[in-house]
Amino acid sequence: GDMGTTNGLITALLVAAVLGLLNSIVRPLLILLTLPVTLVTLGLFILVINAAMVLLADRLIDGFTVNGFWWALAFSVVQWLVQGFLNTLDGGKGRRSTES
Repeated sequence: GDMGTTNGLITALLVAAVLGLLNSIVRPLLILLTLPVTLVTLGLFILVINAAMVLLADRLIDGFTVNGFWWALAFSVVQWLVQGFLNTLDGGKGRRSTES
């Protein structure tokens, strides 16, 4: 089967906004609650948490469909790779404080 669908640019922007909110509010709580598992898996469990955020966005947004957990996990791996690439472009400055 295919990964899923998005109905246009507006939906894609909405997905990005909702994922941003989920990643800033819900994700830290999940990471804290699953810290022992995350430590045992050397951080790889965070990809599962990210997949859960994608599946939650799927539930919240009409016009955005992810066809199952494995596609959500694939989405989270791609998201992780893109974030890593973008962090190398700015030298990681995007996550650091600008205070001297």
